[in-house]
Amino acid sequence: MARRLIDLSTPVATGHFRWPVERRLWKKHEDGGGQGTWAGWNVHSFTHMDSPRHVDPEGFTTDAISLDMTVGDAAVLDLSDVPENSPISGARIAAAGAHLRRGDIAILKTRWDERASIETPEFWAKSPWMTAEAAIWLREAGIKAVGFDFPQDHCIRFFITGEKRPPLPEHVTHFHLLKQGVVMFEYLRNTGALRAPRSLVVALPIKLPDSDGAPARVIAIEEDAA
Repeated sequence: MARRLIDLSTPVATGHFRWPVERRLWKKHEDGGGQGTWAGWNVHSFTHMDSPRHVDPEGFTTDAISLDMTVGDAAVLDLSDVPENSPISGARIAAAGAHLRRGDIAILKTRWDERASIETPEFWAKSPWMTAEAAIWLREAGIKAVGFDFPQDHCIRFFITGEKRPPLPEHVTHFHLLKQGVVMFEYLRNTGALRAPRSLVVALPIKLPDSDGAPARVIAIEEDAA
């Protein structure tokens, strides 16, 4: 069997219109002593992990997240036929997740990064979105973690429209999944490279203690027949 490694992580890039990144050289070769880069950004930008503390003052922080909560068998839910700017219903997620097992990591594959760049407003304003019913279905299916390759809550568009930040229940995945203890990974990319309905996922957030989230590197490992 041959093994395929698929990187599902969005690079941290300067110049993003939503997420400012501070990056500079604090040590240069020409000054002697080698080169060193300093960088800083919001831990809830680019590919990252949310812990329940993000939405719940009593929720657990990154300290409580063990490796077996973010590494393991994964079901890839193929939603790549979902039209832009449309809801993902409970029935649609159930059909895509028929092969999902309790204790899985769920990877939602819309291939949205192939239709819109994360560096443009269109990525946010025209994406599909999760309904409350779809989020509840995933939780009741017994997943331990979930990864999204699209802005999964419709109301996240408030920062583009200028509307007031919506209340937590309107952030349906955060309310029905994250607040209930399901670890979330947001802004995956390259899910179109996933061929198999199941894989091993290794999702490793930076070890940032007592935090509501952390930047993460997420990969999938598929076994191909030789």
